[in-house]
Amino acid sequence: MNRLFADIETSPNIGLFWRSGYKQNISYDNIIQERGIICIGYKWENAKRPECLTWDENQDDREMLEKFTNILAEADEVVFHNGDRFDLPWIRSRALMHEIPAWPEPKSLDTLQWARRRFYFNSNRLDYLGEILTGAGKLKTEYGMWKDILLKQCPSAMAKMVRYCKRDVVKLQEVYERLAAYSPAKTHASVLNGGEKWMSPHVAGSTDVCHNKAHVTAAGTPKHYMRCNVSNRTYNISATAYKHYCEWRRDNPRKDGR
Repeated sequence: MNRLFADIETSPNIGLFWRSGYKQNISYDNIIQERGIICIGYKWENAKRPECLTWDENQDDREMLEKFTNILAEADEVVFHNGDRFDLPWIRSRALMHEIPAWPEPKSLDTLQWARRRFYFNSNRLDYLGEILTGAGKLKTEYGMWKDILLKQCPSAMAKMVRYCKRDVVKLQEVYERLAAYSPAKTHASVLNGGEKWMSPHVAGSTDVCHNKAHVTAAGTPKHYMRCNVSNRTYNISATAYKHYCEWRRDNPRKDGR
């Protein structure tokens, strides 16, 4: 399983406006410098440390996006927090504007959507989830860092931005691992690597699994609850897959006799 964790940091538009305040209508004609992506932090699941790509000295994000879309094409899954509505649309939009060829997109796993649909936290922000699930949230930043990067091209501000982005990626993986224990697999890791459907979808090729119980859907379709003993996560398989599991188990009995 090539699972990639990623996060982007973006710049605001620079434009002209006559007054500030809420509910102002500012036309795109007022934009004098288009927004862009400042940096992209990423980390392969089993890598020791995150990496970060940045826009160039002219604040052009084309070369960075060319590199990152090639990285994306290598992934089976990509994990973002709010990636479905923010990070991925941003990446696609900027790539399109630069006429970067489309890439084979991996499956997207959005931890924000997981948190909203499967849990009931006081907040679904990554900072909060990091605090309550891992003991620490994101690095604290100020709006001035963005201004120093965009208007002053400040090297120290950019270095701070890179550290902030890398920390977000590490925190994202930590939060993902906690949420994943209570969530279904997005990709069947064993089948991806040539295994059987009854094998663990969470740990590629793992046969260290056991049958929990059977149940029947409203349509009368039998299903079976299984547990992966390596990851301690559950999953469902069909009656046919369960039959194949039983056939394999007869030839490979558990040492504990179960």
